[in-house]
Amino acid sequence: MRAKSNVILPAGVTLGALGVLGFSYSLPATRLAVAGLDPWFVAFGRALVAGVLAIAYLALSRAPRPTASQIRRLVVVAVGIVIGFPLFTSLALTTQTSAHGAVVIAVLPMSTAIWAVLRASERPPIAFWLASGAGLLAVLAFVATGGGFSGSLSLADVYLLVAVVLCGLGYAEGGALSRELGGARTVCWALVVSLPVTIPVSLYTADFSRADGVVWLSFAYVALISMFLGFFAWYAGLAAGGVAKIGQIQLAQPVLTLMWSALVLSEPVGWQALATAAVVLVCVVLTQRSRVPSGPKLSDPPVILDPCPSKSRASDAS
Repeated sequence: MRAKSNVILPAGVTLGALGVLGFSYSLPATRLAVAGLDPWFVAFGRALVAGVLAIAYLALSRAPRPTASQIRRLVVVAVGIVIGFPLFTSLALTTQTSAHGAVVIAVLPMSTAIWAVLRASERPPIAFWLASGAGLLAVLAFVATGGGFSGSLSLADVYLLVAVVLCGLGYAEGGALSRELGGARTVCWALVVSLPVTIPVSLYTADFSRADGVVWLSFAYVALISMFLGFFAWYAGLAAGGVAKIGQIQLAQPVLTLMWSALVLSEPVGWQALATAAVVLVCVVLTQRSRVPSGPKLSDPPVILDPCPSKSRASDAS
């Protein structure tokens, strides 16, 4: 019985891995979408579509309204994942390849871990930082040699760096808030809070004259998966397993993104992918085995399909 329990992956790891798998195609899909749509529309339009779906989800699940304190934290989440990351990656990918974008995105797990210390009261041990740093170096070495990185720092690289910083903030704040609201409801409320911004910007930048079927399919992906369903799994995983710890699963995302870039966009990726994937896998396992103390939990981590905290706030819903 003991050996059997060791084989079963923790819920946080499983949900986090599902989220990373969904996010791994975001850069290639964004690259295809901005080829026929304004990058501002790709960023804000996808949040608008996801926001409409979020309203429906919250209504069907009869979600209680967040408190004033939670709304302030939801604004932080929205700045990071609803506006910041989609906008700056869309702007960057109008001039850079998806493979190039993976170079800077590779530092996202480290950004998430740092924000987890600052915003989620987590204190990873030295062993965690060593394993995380080793995985980061492996991914950076791979994307620098086989992932299409070349040239000096450009404006697109600055956009990607800003995207990484804001996304790490949104991940850490959202992961901590998911312990109270649930993963699905956290991203849904963040999308709803963003609607006063996403609606007018989407309408103002809407120009469909160059959009074809591939563009619309790509836009649909970033709206439905990257901006909506992917976060159901991701935030639930962060809440269940800890922001810093589960965030390190994203070390595998740049490698997956490069694979998608090669398969879908025909961008060159070298043989180093297999060796790097093996190193990253070892580093991810080491980060998951390390003990990461976290801040006090306000409720039990909710499951993905029923993300309600065990104690409902009926008064908030009235």
